[in-house]
Order: sequence, then structure tokens, then C-alpha cells
Amino acid sequence: MRRCFVCAADMLGPSTRHLLYPNGRDRAFPIACGSCGLLLEVEADPTQCRAHLAERLTGPVFSPDPDAPYGLDLYTLRSAATGHARGVRPVDEAGRRALRQPHDRCAARGNLYALDPAMGPPVSLGLLCRPEALAAVLAALAIHAAWTDDIVVLLDAPARPVQAIECPRGSVRVGARPLGQDFAAQRNALQDLARNPWMLQLDADETLAAEAGCRLPALAALAEAGGVVSIGLARRNHVDGVLSDFYPDVQYRLNHRSVRYAGRVHERPVLDGGWPRSLITLHGTIAHHLDRAHVLARSRHYEHLAPGQGRLEEEAALLSPYRD
Repeated sequence: MRRCFVCAADMLGPSTRHLLYPNGRDRAFPIACGSCGLLLEVEADPTQCRAHLAERLTGPVFSPDPDAPYGLDLYTLRSAATGHARGVRPVDEAGRRALRQPHDRCAARGNLYALDPAMGPPVSLGLLCRPEALAAVLAALAIHAAWTDDIVVLLDAPARPVQAIECPRGSVRVGARPLGQDFAAQRNALQDLARNPWMLQLDADETLAAEAGCRLPALAALAEAGGVVSIGLARRNHVDGVLSDFYPDVQYRLNHRSVRYAGRVHERPVLDGGWPRSLITLHGTIAHHLDRAHVLARSRHYEHLAPGQGRLEEEAALLSPYRD
């Protein structure tokens, strides 16, 4: 198994973690996913594991199987359930503590529920783009009209106040601010323009399917219940139309509007309490469309802006076709 059967990350490695099951069994797992935290036995078959987990996520309660060739704590289960449009609630205070302090030693138990698109706080959509891409961005906004009532575009251009303009999907706010070679500062400026408690940020060359967008309020509610303020979505990079091997390329783009980003390049949210105040959702992916020339120039440009942070090693993966 090259990739995690839950989150598809190519981050499986040796583990010394144990899980304690309700029947008293204490199991050691030799393999763990460095992204979502899934635990595995060496002989685990991904297809069988995936089917086994899917079946156990159908009922109102998730109970751990002490004989399954995989294991999850509650923090990992919460992410795994989102891939089946399900949410998880802890059954007791120990479970609530397990979500706040991952990864827990107890095998996951939880109450399951559907991620209802009609429930949860409203989510704004913020888009970053250059002036020459504005017309194309506005033309593509219809896909988001089903799930948000607040769309704001921030242009990389001389500063000007935000103004409402009309486009095919209705009124959209557009403002401008020079990027100044600082991506975190630009995202923070966009965060400040959110009218709703949460904001999803996308770039001009990214899209999110309407079905995935409709569940963002429910995911925000799931996050708030667990003290989470930042949600990461997998991103599929399509280079000249070919899905890249650089996947899931998680982007923490769904954030409470109070969250701030840091980093001139490859910016990430700064979380009071660290990564336990974030979660990864598997309910949908951001589609990212690039061409080969952009990939070749991107990392070198980022390295020039922030020496040592350009992630030059990502280039080979971006230019390689996806494989399991």
C-alpha cells in the first residue's frame, strides 16, 4: 500500500502507536499515516479496509472493531467520516478531550450524523486574482451561487476600496490591494473582507464543485463543536490537463474569519493551540489547473522570495502523473 486508504496521502511510515479498545485489548500498529493519523497492519488490504470502514460509517454509532487491520482515534475518525458526508460527535468527555489532544490512545467511538447542507454558519467565498483574470473569475462564479451569499474578489493591483459590481450571478464585491510579494498578507486582507463567520479562499485557477461547497456550513459547524478554526481541503493539481502525483496537497483554506496566515510563500494559518485546532475534510477537493511552464517557474520564484521555502522538491511530483 503506497497511499493511505482514508486520505490518499503518500505518507505511510513506521509507527509505535497503540490503541486501547473497549474490550481491553491494547494493540500496537506498525504503520501510521503522517497526514490523517490512520493506523495500519502490514498486511492491510486497502480495498477491503475501505469497504469495511464505509460499512461501519452507515449507522448512528461508530464502534471500533478490535480485529480490523486498521485503527483510528477520534481525531482521525472525524476526518474519515467527512468522506462519507458524515459528522462525528464524541460520546463522552473523554472523547471531547481526545479531539482537543490528538492523537489519543483510545480507539474511536462516536455518534454519527449526516452533514446536512442546510445546517451550520454561513460561509463567505474570497478569491485572489490579477486584474487580467477578473473577467474569467466573474464568469465562473455561478458554480458558487448555490452555497454562499457573500463573494468578494481581491485583485493584486493598486489599492482601491471594495465596490459591488454586477455579474451573471448577481452582486459581487471587488477590491484591490498590491500583493507586495507577501501571500500571507494578501490572504489576511481577504479574510478581513468576509461578512460571514467563515471564509473559503480560492485562487483564480482553482474551483470547488457546487456539491462540496454546499456542505461547507455543516463542516464549519462540525469544526466549531470541536474547537477547530481551520479546515484543510485536498487539492487536485492538473498540469496540462493531467492529474499530478502531488496529491492530496492539503490547503487550509476554510477558516474562521479570525484566523491569520503567515509566510511570504506557501502561507499557512497560524493557530493558537497548534494543529489540533485544525482538521482535514475529505468531502470534496479543490481543482487546481496549471501548465508545465507555470510549474517550472513557480518554485523558483517562491525560492527567490523566501530562500529555503520554495519547496523545489515539489516540482518533480507536480510534473509526474498520479499513481496509487
